Amino acid sequence: MWESIVLTVAATAGNNIGKILQKKGTIILPPLSFKFKVIRSYALNKTWVIGFLMDIFGALLMLRALSLAPVSVIQPVSGCGLAILSIFSHFYLKEVMNAVDWVGITLAGFGTIGVGAGGEEQEVVALSIFHIPGLAFVVFILFILLNGWLRICKSQRREQEMMEYDVVEEIIYGLESGILFGMSSVISKMGFLFLEQGFSKLLVPMCIMISVCCSGTGFYYQTRGLKHGRAIVVSTCAAVASILTGVLAGMLALGERLPSEPKARLALLLGWLLIIVGVILLVGSTRLVRFLSCSSRQKRSNVDKSFGLRRAGSSRVREPSPSAVIQAATLNHLLSSSSKEKA
Repeated sequence: MWESIVLTVAATAGNNIGKILQKKGTIILPPLSFKFKVIRSYALNKTWVIGFLMDIFGALLMLRALSLAPVSVIQPVSGCGLAILSIFSHFYLKEVMNAVDWVGITLAGFGTIGVGAGGEEQEVVALSIFHIPGLAFVVFILFILLNGWLRICKSQRREQEMMEYDVVEEIIYGLESGILFGMSSVISKMGFLFLEQGFSKLLVPMCIMISVCCSGTGFYYQTRGLKHGRAIVVSTCAAVASILTGVLAGMLALGERLPSEPKARLALLLGWLLIIVGVILLVGSTRLVRFLSCSSRQKRSNVDKSFGLRRAGSSRVREPSPSAVIQAATLNHLLSSSSKEKA
């Protein structure tokens, strides 16, 4: 089990770091096309080539990990790629990390340990080739419901003449991309299970091709959501939906089960929870720190205002009231008039 955990961490690290290096290499490169000069410029860029090779190597390691362990273990651990990416960006790209980032990385790390400690080898359950159309039908129904909800939100936004995306639209794009990412891992795992059960070897590349199509479509929906929506909402929904889809589809379609021992089951469930919370903190760390700083500033301003009002009230008490001044003047006038009459 630990071998598959290590392979998954290395695979997701290669995928995420590879994409960052590719993005860094394309800064000085023209847009990718099939022209010979453009392809040659990409091939001669060391940063882009290293990133591309790391991305491919990570994908191969992920396939190896899926062949060794259940999807309900691999998919949650793959969420730790964001933690590795944050560490790489901090030390290599010199990006500043706040306290929430480190908390998220720590939680994701402990969650990975919990999943590794709670996961166990499972017996191969007899699968039918008709499980693939069944999964495709379930995903199709989900997308019909989500896209119908999306069209309703878009029509309401047009009626209200709103230019910015509604939060529901951002959530829908994130959910759609996350579901496709999770299904990509599940279908790849199905190919290896078919091979173990004696089915035709052609099913493995067919499942891998379907998995690649799911990942590509997921990136399309994620990019579409990131183009107009907020990255924090889309990325968080995609990460959480990917983990939950992998876990649920692995248990319902592939026959994966929770550990039989209570301690192992608790460790696995706690590991899932810590990874999800860690991913959410990593995605929303900047906005969370900004919110906490704004709330602390508001509290300080309210304290300063209340302290100023107290000081103003105390200074008013110290000043003599107008009625007291008038009464003192009247008393002095009466005393002076009475002394004159005696004289």
